[in-house]
Amino acid sequence: MRARIGPLEDRRHPIAPLSSPHKEFPLSSFLQAQVTQLAQPERKQLLGQIGRGIEKESLRVSTSGKLSQQPHPQALGSALTHGSITTDYSEALLEFITPVSADIDQSLAQLSDIHAFTYRNIDEELLWSTSMPCVVGGDDSIPVARYGSSNVAQMKTAYRYGLGHRYGRAMQTIAGIHYNFSMPHRYWELEWEATGSPGKLKHFITERYLDLIRNFRRHAWLLVYLYGASPALCPSFLQGREHTLEKSDDGNSLYLPYATSLRMGDLGYTSNAQSGLSICYNSLDNYVETLRTAITTPHAEYADIAHGENGDYQQLNDSLLQIENEFYSPIRPKRVANSGETPLSALRRGGIQYIEVRCVDVSPFAPLGLDAEQIRFMDIFLLHCLLAPSDACNENVQRIQTANLTAVVNRGRDPELMLECDDGPRALSDWAQALLEEMQPIAALLDDVHETVDYSESMATQQAKVEDPELTPSARVLREMREKNLPFFRLAMAYSQHWAQYFRELELDEDAVARLQQEADASLVRQAEIEATDDISFEQYLRNFYAQYQLL
Repeated sequence: MRARIGPLEDRRHPIAPLSSPHKEFPLSSFLQAQVTQLAQPERKQLLGQIGRGIEKESLRVSTSGKLSQQPHPQALGSALTHGSITTDYSEALLEFITPVSADIDQSLAQLSDIHAFTYRNIDEELLWSTSMPCVVGGDDSIPVARYGSSNVAQMKTAYRYGLGHRYGRAMQTIAGIHYNFSMPHRYWELEWEATGSPGKLKHFITERYLDLIRNFRRHAWLLVYLYGASPALCPSFLQGREHTLEKSDDGNSLYLPYATSLRMGDLGYTSNAQSGLSICYNSLDNYVETLRTAITTPHAEYADIAHGENGDYQQLNDSLLQIENEFYSPIRPKRVANSGETPLSALRRGGIQYIEVRCVDVSPFAPLGLDAEQIRFMDIFLLHCLLAPSDACNENVQRIQTANLTAVVNRGRDPELMLECDDGPRALSDWAQALLEEMQPIAALLDDVHETVDYSESMATQQAKVEDPELTPSARVLREMREKNLPFFRLAMAYSQHWAQYFRELELDEDAVARLQQEADASLVRQAEIEATDDISFEQYLRNFYAQYQLL
């Protein structure tokens, strides 16, 4: 039986659809040509085969809302080898992973099954419903994730210790959603052939994904405005740290009145040390070489943190980056790596296989942290990034991108906010409206493919948010805090309890239970096998791993 959606649900703002899903909007000639080509029958049908994967993080918390101190539940299997349930930076930070699917409803159903199965195996604990964490009591209260005794497990844990020393463990309690996106292989073949089959297909695919990434970084502020859901946080998160946030009237919350996603700002996954990395995504060579250098060059600031002396690994190395994953970006180029292969080696070997969007907050207003409407818009947005003209970037473009994203993170709903554009300052609402209009024909194509109006309705929802900032999730968080007289912690706790009841009462198909239980049991066996077959020291394992960077 599904739990009732109680008074926390907000139905006060009905959304009217746009006038017509097939309305003509002014497009650049380049973008118009791209959309026209995509509308050809074979290409259009391939839109139904877009690959998607979801990686969703959630903190385990006690019934009082404090960070769990319990180890990863054995009933959930091995965090090292389980394909669907693992942990991220903290032992208490669960990460749920769906397989690649072309069906949005299937992906969400699989994610729902994982949530329901988890609730069957964490006793009375809750899954925290927001990106910004529950009550934390300093670094010592945040357990670092552990994965066993194997070399690969020790490497994962040492890396996380390094993150704690470099950035503080509190950052390891921030949750987010990563959205993986890929176009079907046949689409790339058609595009490559249409351009005369230049060079190798894998290089063509990589260049087009880099086009997408550059456009994404130019316009990522729009996603943060539309879906940012972390305008406030619990003061315990910033205990002992300087900040510029405002105190709520009762002093029990910190916030910014026009903020959208504090998670994406300087309180979250950013690093002053990394600010000197110049990665412009004009070429894969630039991306690989910049990160390779950051991983292999010592960084004086980290020299005093133990990295192997007398077997003490408080970090993997003393470089600016320990490994590629330490570089924080709202989007990443990705390829599935072979066992023991570095991510950069995988990219160099096979090119970009998919992209990973990393700027999505966990929404307290949806049981899974996101919903089908959001996924549909993200698909529209990413297709627009792929099809629109994508100029090469430079240091000035990067500066503008950073400034715009920072402005929207902190002041996105400020009616006076102006963003930097190629032709001068531009109001956020005007720029957002222009982008949405360019995306409308793409939504119409997706509606045709799926025989629905859901994509156009999602567009209408976003247009309404642009016209009225009070419809954004960030505004709703602050409004409910104010109207319900609840500090951030209490509001997040209420939603966490609400969705806990929802999943505990949700009927879970027994086949799904059996499948997840079998995977949990099998993952424990795989972890034991890895531990039993290690035949080199941890020091040699690391030397072998890092030697790969010299071959790039």
